[in-house]
Amino acid sequence: MEVHVAEERPPEDQKKPRLKRHILLRVDSWIDSTMWNAGFQLAETWEEITIFFRRFRVRGWKKLFFEVLGEGMTLGTAGFVLLLALAQPAFEETKKDWRNHGDFAVTFLDRYGNLIGHRGIIHENSVPIDELPDHLIKAVLATEDRRFFEHFGIDFLGLARAMSENARAGTVVQGGSTLTQQLAKNLFLTNERSIERKIKEAFLALWLEANLTKKEILSLYLDRAYMGGGTFGAAAAAQFYFGKPLTEVNLAESAMLAGLFKAPAKYAPHVNLPAARARANEVLSNMVQGGIMTEGQVIAARRNPASVIDRDEAEAPDFFLDWAFDEVQRIAAKFKDHTLVVRTTIDTGLQKAAEEAVAANLREYGESYNVKQGALVMIENGGAVRAMVGGRDYGESQFNRASRALRQPGSSFKVYTYSLAMESGLTPDSPIVDAPISWGNWSPHNYGNSYAGRIDIKTALAKSINTIPVRLAKDKLGPGAIDKIMAEAKKFGVETPIRKDVTIPIGTSEVTVLDQATAYAVFPAGGLQSRRHGIGQITNYAGDILYDFERDEPAPERVLSETAAAYMNQMLTRVPYVGTARRAAVDGVLTGGKTGTTQAYRDAWFCGFTGNYTAAVWFGNDDYTSSNNMTGGSLPAMTFKALMDYAHQGIDLRPIPGVETPPPEAQKEIAKAKPAEEEGKLPPMVRPRSLSAETTRMIRGIARMLDEAKPIVLDPQKVASVD
Repeated sequence: MEVHVAEERPPEDQKKPRLKRHILLRVDSWIDSTMWNAGFQLAETWEEITIFFRRFRVRGWKKLFFEVLGEGMTLGTAGFVLLLALAQPAFEETKKDWRNHGDFAVTFLDRYGNLIGHRGIIHENSVPIDELPDHLIKAVLATEDRRFFEHFGIDFLGLARAMSENARAGTVVQGGSTLTQQLAKNLFLTNERSIERKIKEAFLALWLEANLTKKEILSLYLDRAYMGGGTFGAAAAAQFYFGKPLTEVNLAESAMLAGLFKAPAKYAPHVNLPAARARANEVLSNMVQGGIMTEGQVIAARRNPASVIDRDEAEAPDFFLDWAFDEVQRIAAKFKDHTLVVRTTIDTGLQKAAEEAVAANLREYGESYNVKQGALVMIENGGAVRAMVGGRDYGESQFNRASRALRQPGSSFKVYTYSLAMESGLTPDSPIVDAPISWGNWSPHNYGNSYAGRIDIKTALAKSINTIPVRLAKDKLGPGAIDKIMAEAKKFGVETPIRKDVTIPIGTSEVTVLDQATAYAVFPAGGLQSRRHGIGQITNYAGDILYDFERDEPAPERVLSETAAAYMNQMLTRVPYVGTARRAAVDGVLTGGKTGTTQAYRDAWFCGFTGNYTAAVWFGNDDYTSSNNMTGGSLPAMTFKALMDYAHQGIDLRPIPGVETPPPEAQKEIAKAKPAEEEGKLPPMVRPRSLSAETTRMIRGIARMLDEAKPIVLDPQKVASVD
């Protein structure tokens, strides 16, 4: 019997996996073949390119030339990108309304109502280039930039010529900056001497050339340059020196104006007429040498040099006026009237003394200490800024180092950490250990790398030991110590943003001199805000009072408890007698303060106070080069003492809060201080006194009585009966 066996067929669900595997194998095969073909085609193409470029292969010196050229292009491109990156921050300035200086016209008075200067549109009455005398334009271009209409902002030929002349003379006799570069510096940059600034200046010069016409550039240059005597712009200078409009100046006067651009303070004719005339003669020679005029055309100007109208030689406090003008614009922005009369807080006697103190010490010690700049801010206790020095010479550099320069304060910043420590319950006698300490990867060191072991806090502050404020911040102030120090500095009046870093207890975050003066004025105020201000009152020309500081500003808030303020004053008044600031002790007057010296001796500070005044003093170099071992206890302390000795002559001395009995060391020094005439010599500066302290009090009392007196009401019938 035949048996038929049925053929077994795979079920449908087994066919599907086989089909999927088959499709995947085909896809894989296609990918492999495609990639191989692509690689083969790419190799063939590269081979064809290589064969093509073999036609251009060079050997010998040609190969060397092209190798150098190629490397040069590579490095040049990288350098250009680097320069562009460095100049990028400067380009941010061009986004602002840099053409507009506002519509303010401000007349400034000192604290007693005497005229001290002007700022605003009253000094910017520009004259169109087409209306200016031809010889004025020629004089400026012959002296400042002969190829002005030929270059594109940077004059490489002029730069090469200047370098050649300077090398031949062995000193700097010619500058390589174009007029456009000088304008870029005046509009956007500072006088800081650095490679970065020169790079920014070059790029901004190119930007100005691309966005302005030559006439516009020249017009801005003539309008914005400082011309000495507190004047800005050629038009204001012509009125100030010659008493005439710029359109009416003659050749001799044009030459004198053109000579001011280089060094307005040195050649200002109202200060040094012979030097101004000699400089004008150089300008006339430049015009002849440049082929702009002939000797015959300038001979009359040589024989009849310009004369100037008589002016008071008293210099305006220009650094203070620049800062005060910014303050006025901030305060008066809401006022409809922008033509204003402003009574400031400046005391011209103290201002002159401050300028002389800084200048005299730089003249005598600047070279030996290798330091070229200084700045100072003086505040009368109560908040009024009485003096401000922003540099050694406003004519050379209008950059205000008192209000704008950011410098590391060094140990003068330690007071904020010590103040917090006093607030936390510690006292000047609290013990603490001076020993090596680390905070993360940072390990601060003391001056001389020595350690004192177990000491008290007042000794640590007087000796300016670095490890102690770091130990206080790390171990005593609790979590968030750095944030607390930053907040404390801000409460004291430091307006510059503080950089958050564990190193700030010893003063690594930059501040301004104005910041430190404002903050230190808290101590003689007994822990209250110093209320630092430079504007006392603002009126319009009709006499309406638009702003009054005492009326419109809030009362001071307490930023340091009375106990903590007393402890800080007790410690700070030891520093000038047993600590690092022995050259700062004012003769016969209890003095407190703190020195500051930064890494590599780049910055030196003394911030100090008496019961009457507070002052912060800084010395250093604009290019951040190191001084010759200058510390805060040297030049800054000496300058502070010179100013304070002058300021305290003939005034009533106020006590320092919390220091009822001066430290024994201070009592000895104060008792030893004798009048200068007993020592056989006159004081370096004598403060004139027109009224005694008693007479001043009496007059103030009379004024107060008149203010409080009721108005007199006359009887109309009695007035009518008088005939």
